[in-house]
Amino acid sequence: MRDEYVRAALEVIEDPNVLINVVSRRVKQLRRGNRALVESLEKLSAEDTALREIIERKISYELATPDELAARRR
Repeated sequence: MRDEYVRAALEVIEDPNVLINVVSRRVKQLRRGNRALVESLEKLSAEDTALREIIERKISYELATPDELAARRR
């Protein structure tokens, strides 16, 4: 992963743990064949593509509420 992409993505998603999870999920989607939401003239790794999508705000995330988490445990 490119350091400059990681730094820029951390400006969008400030919590490093959340950033790791969002990138990880998106990389899995890209490797399964989902289409990238950003274009690049160079060949990017799935990780760099996911970071670029975050930087360009093409993907977002939503944290579960405590009530939603409790409902999942039932």
